[in-house]
Amino acid sequence: MVLDGLRRLEYRGYDSAGVAVLAGQGRLAVERKAGRLSNLEDRLTEVGRDAFAGTAGIGHTRWATHGAPVDRNSHPHRDAANRVAVVHNGIIENFAALRAELEAAGVEFASDTDTETVAHLVARAYDGVDGAEGTAGDLPASMRAVCRRLDGAFTLVVTHVDQPDVIVAARRSSPLVVGIGEGETFVASDVAAFIEHTRDAVELGQDQVVTINRDGYHVTDFRGEDAVSRPFHVDWDLSAAEKGGYEYFMLKEIEEQPEALADTLRGHFNGGRIVLDEQRMSDQDLRDVDKVFVVACGTAYHSGLIAKYAIEHWTRLPVEVELASEFRYRDPVLDRDTLVVAVSQSGETADTLEAVRHAREQKARVLAVCNTNGAQIPRESDAVLYTHAGPEVGVASTKTFLAQIAANYLVGLALAQARGTKYPDEVAREFDELAAMPEQVRRVLGTVEKVRSLGRSLADAKAVLFLGRHVGYPVALEGALKLKELAYMHAEGFAAGELKHGPIALIEEGLPVVVVMPSPKGRAVLHAKLLSNISEIQARGARTIVIAEEGDETVRPFADELVEVPAVPTLLQPLVSTVPLQVLAAEIARARGYDVDKPRNLAKSVTVE
Repeated sequence: MVLDGLRRLEYRGYDSAGVAVLAGQGRLAVERKAGRLSNLEDRLTEVGRDAFAGTAGIGHTRWATHGAPVDRNSHPHRDAANRVAVVHNGIIENFAALRAELEAAGVEFASDTDTETVAHLVARAYDGVDGAEGTAGDLPASMRAVCRRLDGAFTLVVTHVDQPDVIVAARRSSPLVVGIGEGETFVASDVAAFIEHTRDAVELGQDQVVTINRDGYHVTDFRGEDAVSRPFHVDWDLSAAEKGGYEYFMLKEIEEQPEALADTLRGHFNGGRIVLDEQRMSDQDLRDVDKVFVVACGTAYHSGLIAKYAIEHWTRLPVEVELASEFRYRDPVLDRDTLVVAVSQSGETADTLEAVRHAREQKARVLAVCNTNGAQIPRESDAVLYTHAGPEVGVASTKTFLAQIAANYLVGLALAQARGTKYPDEVAREFDELAAMPEQVRRVLGTVEKVRSLGRSLADAKAVLFLGRHVGYPVALEGALKLKELAYMHAEGFAAGELKHGPIALIEEGLPVVVVMPSPKGRAVLHAKLLSNISEIQARGARTIVIAEEGDETVRPFADELVEVPAVPTLLQPLVSTVPLQVLAAEIARARGYDVDKPRNLAKSVTVE
């Protein structure tokens, strides 16, 4: 059961994996292996799985932060007596001081990790060694005492051989959910781990500790006071997290984009008005907004760059788009009339979460765009719009990117509606155009076989450049990011107007350059200028791959390879032009022999800064 759960969570980290089972008679059976989960499974078969028979166990797949991804740094970590086992997501920021304290007390460490510090601290608290009041022989109390000493973001799960039917877990700024079954209880960082067994779950709040056994659970805060937790029911099943006949999850998720878009839009236009999922601020609060920041990381940041064009156009509000990792460190100018839109697939992205907290400290309003119900960022926000894209297992975001674009546009329309910068019939028209997009994306997916073939032909390229203008520029950035993530190739996205200001020096014979063309109807001036840019690079020997709308005959002489997408309103073009770039990156990666679901060095949910 533990291995099955880890298999569904391996996308969150796969540098190493391990399990610990309370195997009875005071024995803790532990096995760990660097690399993929399959390495651990092979090792367990080798040593004999009978040694791991039990009814309580923990497991972990790791994305390395402290210490190289080798066997001795793999989780679970144990105390010196092999009586405590712990797994951990996140970072213990003050682990160096705690480790020095333990080493001064004679504790010997077997790894380079911050996590092992927790194992020793819990063991000493349980044994009453460190003098923590009321912890001796009490595993939940020991966990709480240790958590009070820790700085950082963490989810911790601990077992002790003296309490073979009990598992204790804690969270701070890192995801943790409890699954409620019949005669069985689970804890995991994602409901996908236990969805085969139960869809009834409980979401833990910030700085909470849960004690579970086969019959149920008990939640407290770090001080031991009873705490409120939020039960919820998962409305998707196991099949939604399985490959469904596709070779890779990412291929399945690219194909799911029409449904993901439709699900994001569903229910958000009601009674002639844009409706958010959760709103803890009034229409007057929205009317009072005089500036918008969008904060996000990676692909979500690119969705914010696209949103800027729409929000400014519809509301006439100034919009700044910030990398969340830079936001709070540059002292942005915020006040209670500032709206910060925080975009995060997981709702647990550490940089974005800290940006949200900084914004709230400055009295700004926060609206979260998120794919994960009840995650930390939505909980700390004044309003929430869930993308409802369903589980995304592939590490490189695809369907959640399109869902984020649509959700950001809904935020823009909600602001325009509240501020009166668009009449109700105009809001309805814009929503109707959005609602037509799932079918247009479906049309694109029906024509991408040519893109797959093109991707295979580019597998030996040393680099690829991407060019765009207006909303095509963030699409170019996203196309380059996908190629970096999946195929480990040098790829750069540029605003095409910047070409002559330096990047044209990169153009050489045969270099593939992907160009995202604007509509000749919607943006005729930009279209003409981009044709000039293509001519400039073509004259220097580049291989031009042009994404243009159907019927744009003027671009054909400039395209060595032409990829056509449906003609849609200018602001909505990213929803169709992004799809070929996703397919292109995936096919190049597959042709180069790489696993597109699990790119090296990356994890799905980035829960450390």
